[in-house]
Amino acid sequence: MTRTNDNGIAHTWEKDGYFISRQLFTQAEMDALREHFMELHEEALEPDGEMRQHYAPRLLEECDNDLLKHYPRVMQPHRFDAISLRYLLDSRVGAALKVLLGELPLAAQSMFYFKPPGARGQALHQDNFYLRVQPGTCVAAWTAVDDTDSQNGSLFVVPGSQYSKVLCPHPADLSRSFSTEEVDIPEGLSPVEVKMQAGDVLFFNGSLIHGSYPNITPNRFRRAFICHYVPQNTAAMSAGYYPLHDFEGNQYTRASAEGGGPCGTEETALLETARQQRDVP
Repeated sequence: MTRTNDNGIAHTWEKDGYFISRQLFTQAEMDALREHFMELHEEALEPDGEMRQHYAPRLLEECDNDLLKHYPRVMQPHRFDAISLRYLLDSRVGAALKVLLGELPLAAQSMFYFKPPGARGQALHQDNFYLRVQPGTCVAAWTAVDDTDSQNGSLFVVPGSQYSKVLCPHPADLSRSFSTEEVDIPEGLSPVEVKMQAGDVLFFNGSLIHGSYPNITPNRFRRAFICHYVPQNTAAMSAGYYPLHDFEGNQYTRASAEGGGPCGTEETALLETARQQRDVP
């Protein structure tokens, strides 16, 4: 089935599980957002800086050659940064999501990835493994802040995998992935690279398998601002993502998704312990 969004751009959301909105944001906006997060990073390196209560990168000499300890992800910046909240609730994103979801969206998460030269990628995964939206799934809006290609670690997606159930992952290769979990590609499907320019936004289904490889360039970042949204009819999800926000700024809470998810309670606990050990600053 093919839909048409408000800008008249035909796409195959149902078939492939993703849609690219080219130049949804301007180059000037991405230049400003890039500079903003680089400044936040520098502020967070100050031992007494206010930013360290929200984001705590290590000094380079403390990183044991792991650049992602110096440039870790900024998690949920919309909770403390007005510019991040503005982009999370941008009306252009909201209009696209309303078409893709067929109903009003609610915002659940924001993240900023730096991915500096030499950094590892992120193993193939499904976002709804973490958000655990019930019923249905979440939708990601992955905004390229830098141009992306295979050299600096562009995103790969597996078209059609959005119709797979949410899979229980296995341990990832930590020499190539900063995340600890990885899922296998279902038989008959193949990953495709999504090359993007700064300002492009990739929308994709929360069950779509996706990931990236290391940044092998000597001097190019691959920064991205990534947000997750859920349908207004969401009844439950992982409690750590509350409160939800509508695009008017109102806040909501739903029930907490209980149980161990696709891995079962014991395996989920082991994966959570591995994640916590990875994220210790």
